[in-house]
Amino acid sequence: MARGGTAVIVVDVQSDFTQLAHGALAVEGTDQNYIDQVRKSTQILKRAGLPIFATADWHPPQHISFFTRHAGQKPFDVITIRGKQQVLWPPHCVQGTEGAQLLLDEGLFEAVVETGSDIDFESYSGFRDDGGHETRLHDHLQKRGITQLVIYGIAIDYCVSATVLDAVNLGYQVMVVKGLSRGVDPETSARALDKMSHRGVVLLDQVDLGRIAS
Repeated sequence: MARGGTAVIVVDVQSDFTQLAHGALAVEGTDQNYIDQVRKSTQILKRAGLPIFATADWHPPQHISFFTRHAGQKPFDVITIRGKQQVLWPPHCVQGTEGAQLLLDEGLFEAVVETGSDIDFESYSGFRDDGGHETRLHDHLQKRGITQLVIYGIAIDYCVSATVLDAVNLGYQVMVVKGLSRGVDPETSARALDKMSHRGVVLLDQVDLGRIAS
């Protein structure tokens, strides 16, 4: 598909997003079978010689996206912050807690890129937050000469899609593995997949080394 290097980004496979760990913001379909599939596929990609990166939510206790920061609000309420709609989530992936733990062996990863650590800005993308503050992800990829990305994880309608669309904007060619991704809501997940497809993103059902390496 692309000339140059290929890398993998595994998005937010953390305890608080999974049913396996009874997480604070568990996404449907994130049971033991899902984690095993992600682990096995990531190991296959690692053995194929691809550099693997992970993103991980790493929120301060009073992050702006938490409903507990906003008096009178409930989980999943939507308010407007700086002219943009903000879903208010239950506190999740709080720095230093078990809920923020990655459920894959960190030895698989070249680097774990933390997101959402600025208390005042939402951060779905692995590349930057809503305030425009960039993570180190793009730098890591550029240093490795990466031009193509394979992306999967949680949740496809939020952090996966935001990471994918920022990657496209930065000039990467992108494949998304749908079978290794889960979404918060079927409707928003379908819209996210449609938007990604219209931006030229290749959607794979499962890891396909033949297509990834071509």
